[in-house]
Amino acid sequence: MTATIVIIFLVVYLGMILGGLPFLQLDRTGVALLGAIALISVDAVTLQDAAEAVHLPTIILFFSFMVVSAQMRLGGFYDWVTRRLAALALSPPQLLGALIFVVAGLSAVFSNDIVCLAIAPVLINVCLRRELDVVPYLLALACASNIGSAATLIGNPQNMLIGQTLRLSFAGYFSEAVLPVVLGLGATWALIAWQTHGRWTNIEVAVPENAAPKGNDVEVPLDQWQTAKGLTVTAVLLVLFLYAPWPREHMALTAAGVLLMSRKFHSNKMLGLVDWELLVMFMGLFVVNHALQQTGLIDKVVADLGAFGLDPHQPGPLSVVTFLLSNIVSNVPAVMLLLPVATHPMAGTVLALVSTLAGNLLIVGSIANIIVVGAAARRGVRIDWRRHARVGVPVTIATLAITGAYLWLRLSISG
Repeated sequence: MTATIVIIFLVVYLGMILGGLPFLQLDRTGVALLGAIALISVDAVTLQDAAEAVHLPTIILFFSFMVVSAQMRLGGFYDWVTRRLAALALSPPQLLGALIFVVAGLSAVFSNDIVCLAIAPVLINVCLRRELDVVPYLLALACASNIGSAATLIGNPQNMLIGQTLRLSFAGYFSEAVLPVVLGLGATWALIAWQTHGRWTNIEVAVPENAAPKGNDVEVPLDQWQTAKGLTVTAVLLVLFLYAPWPREHMALTAAGVLLMSRKFHSNKMLGLVDWELLVMFMGLFVVNHALQQTGLIDKVVADLGAFGLDPHQPGPLSVVTFLLSNIVSNVPAVMLLLPVATHPMAGTVLALVSTLAGNLLIVGSIANIIVVGAAARRGVRIDWRRHARVGVPVTIATLAITGAYLWLRLSISG
């Protein structure tokens, strides 16, 4: 049975690497779900064990914030922010800086994926009206959303998972993460601005005039009442996260329920913006990782690495392994694999920061990157992996270097 579990695990994580399986119409979600089904079918995991393996508080928190972000998107908040930003009397470098910090702030509170999905098409229109090269701004959007989402335990899926599993303090994590995140955003602005060489209006890729936005790319007008409702609920939720003793998933689910009780937005519109596939992938991976954990092989591998001086229980080796796995199998599966060894007091901070910042390296490193590149392609702007890597690689190196130096200093002071 151990051999069967290992084979299923390897097939599933091959799917995570490739984005699917050869000769089958499966994406990562389908592969994770099929792996869980296979384990149950061969009696490697009972239905009861599979249900208990799914960390329900994480799923609930993730779902709840998808609903909150859906409220903000349907209310036109993200579109309004982008248009207001563009209306400011700012030079191109100043606009880039403002975009980076505004997007980072939104991504720290709302889902970074939905922020990118809403802002990217509006940002393209803004750049066209100002006759600016759209590519640096789109790349800044992707990078800033990833970096900003690292600032809190609700900014992205892997941080939610880490915070819920390790029961990290919301305020405590923010106080640890905010400095490297802010410095990383500054480094991102400097790198992208330097790469433009002052040619902000030298548009390398012309956007066809007939490439009109369609479907999800159409701008949403601001609904002041619905936006105020969403912002109020979010603000109350953040205050409760900081000071209330109740479980975060309970408070977030209550907030989602309040927003679903709407006289204007039908529940099918709200729930239609929930990424159900990502939730299913989470559940499938929970089952697959649980089965492997039960074999004892992970403990053996960790012990063998420790014998070679690479104990992943320690922050340094954990950072290296997190970075490598995040760019091989993606950050969410990587975090799921590494959570059992996250026993050091700083392990949660290391996992959250490194796994998130590593997502900027390549297009496939995060869903936010894929969303931005896809939105650009629909408007006739091609951003291939080379163009993305010109920004993503140095940004990743710079932000991880800043984070590494900060964590080393923190450990030196506390140790």
